[in-house]
Amino acid sequence: MSAGPGGVAPLVAHAGRAAAEVPCPKPKVAPPANRPPRPVPPPDDPVGSAIGGDALATHGLVIPPGVKSPPAVTATTWMVADLDTGEVLGGCGPHVYQTPASVQKTLLAATVIDKLDPDQRITVTRGDLDIEPGSSAVGLVVGGKYPISTLWLGLMLNSGNDAANALARLAGGGGTDGVAKTVGEMNALAKRIGAWQTHAVTPSGLDGKGQFTSAYDLALIARVCFANADFRRYVLTRSAQMPAQPQLKKGGFQFQNENKLIFNYEGALGGKTGFTTVARHSYVGAAERNGRRLVVTLLGAEARPMRGYQQGAALLDWGFALPKDESVGKLVSPQEVAPEPSPTQKPAGAPPAATQPTRGEPPKVLTVAAAASVALLLGGAPLLLLLTQRRRRRPTARAR
Repeated sequence: MSAGPGGVAPLVAHAGRAAAEVPCPKPKVAPPANRPPRPVPPPDDPVGSAIGGDALATHGLVIPPGVKSPPAVTATTWMVADLDTGEVLGGCGPHVYQTPASVQKTLLAATVIDKLDPDQRITVTRGDLDIEPGSSAVGLVVGGKYPISTLWLGLMLNSGNDAANALARLAGGGGTDGVAKTVGEMNALAKRIGAWQTHAVTPSGLDGKGQFTSAYDLALIARVCFANADFRRYVLTRSAQMPAQPQLKKGGFQFQNENKLIFNYEGALGGKTGFTTVARHSYVGAAERNGRRLVVTLLGAEARPMRGYQQGAALLDWGFALPKDESVGKLVSPQEVAPEPSPTQKPAGAPPAATQPTRGEPPKVLTVAAAASVALLLGGAPLLLLLTQRRRRRPTARAR
């Protein structure tokens, strides 16, 4: 086997690539004639594609052996995972680069929701309304004064790009460079949590050159979001009131949650919808049944024959029908992707890096010598241990 980028090919066993990739189930519908070409994604990264388990490094279908095939959906890529245990139940090209649209607002929330006081009031500037003409806005007005909590509702319910700009500006210090600073923090958070396919250019998810994410990354981001009580409350809110601005002679109005999952799905916990003509439909949704919380993420979908949230609901149904011990991979923790401390930083008496595998099982981490060799190859990449992760049951790709 020839070495790939960084010379790491012999170290990464891509289960999904060992044999011909199995196509993901798709409905027999023609794509829209006016669909624009997909942006050219970065080349596949053998290290990033192995985050969470080598079986996830596939552009095709990966599900546990012997389980029922997932529903046919138009989403180009998708994934279902357990929010609490982190087990990945299945997916279609989980690490494939896609454009995010407004599900990127979940990354904004994950980055700054704890930094901003929900009771603080913000004055909207003209720059906050600098959004693509015709794109979604919650209706903020220049000079209007709004509680931060109202802006979060406008962001999550109505997908307000104006609210995204205002929140990002404030979180970045409130100046003209505030949005850029927050976008930088969004990208830094993505790297810290293992979302290596994610690169934000805008805080709202409006299309930008070089802006990508993946179904796996969105699940990592969703896990951060759903750990926050304010986020959970916002995304389950069915409607909210935009306050009047009497000093500007502007009346108040009501706006609705665009995520229909919370109205139509048993145990829905909320989520986020997204759409641009380039990204197509994207969706993040979560639900709880019998004490089990699952999240679904999907990208590059068309609205027919099912809308994005309906495709999410169908995939959630499939996930809830699987036994709890089924898994094809894992949502990594920030600790698992953090750089290893240097030997001089390790406390005295620290346990050795290597552990002995159970008989009949492959090693779960590298030996010290192997880790050193890989470190030379990867230039100190922080995913050395992740490359050798194996699942309890070897997943197999299944045909429809």
